[in-house]
Amino acid sequence: MRTNAIDSFNEDMEHLRAALEASCVVGTWDWDHTRGVVRYDAGAARLLTGDPDLAEREITGVSAAAAVHPEDREWLAEHMRQAARAGGLVLSEYRVIAPDGAVSWLLSRGRTYRDHFDRPLCSRGILIDITEMRDGGERYVMGRAPKAEDPLERAADLAIALKQTLGPDAPAEVRAVADTLLFSLGRAIARGKTR
Repeated sequence: MRTNAIDSFNEDMEHLRAALEASCVVGTWDWDHTRGVVRYDAGAARLLTGDPDLAEREITGVSAAAAVHPEDREWLAEHMRQAARAGGLVLSEYRVIAPDGAVSWLLSRGRTYRDHFDRPLCSRGILIDITEMRDGGERYVMGRAPKAEDPLERAADLAIALKQTLGPDAPAEVRAVADTLLFSLGRAIARGKTR
């Protein structure tokens, strides 16, 4: 029996895609500061809004963070505003509440980009469910990039740029590989931050 390498690759990608969708641990976000809108992929929409139908739509206001735990909403909004003003790395941990009432911890990591007048233009990042990695410690929040850039953090920035460049029209197997890369980098970074 001969196996077609391409068919085998597609089958592996289908398994990977199914695993990523079932686990709900990978998401990307894109915040347009100029227009005041955020756009999530399906994973981020499900985790942050509780509504995967909001994926790839421009969202504003309360609905953009409807699933964020009520005790974390105010400080998270302020942290995101401060991180956007400061530019560079955007990093935070916070809780979300699923439609069934389950509470999960998310790690959001991204970068703010500035225009030629040094104003925040956009922020882009990844979102990872780190509930299983948390040990009850304090949240880790950072608003400025560390002085010595970690290779994993640089790789995550490049992977975020790759995911944003691909967009929703990219072939499914390419998007799945980009999601896997983001997932792996995010887990590695999260493990390093919780030690």
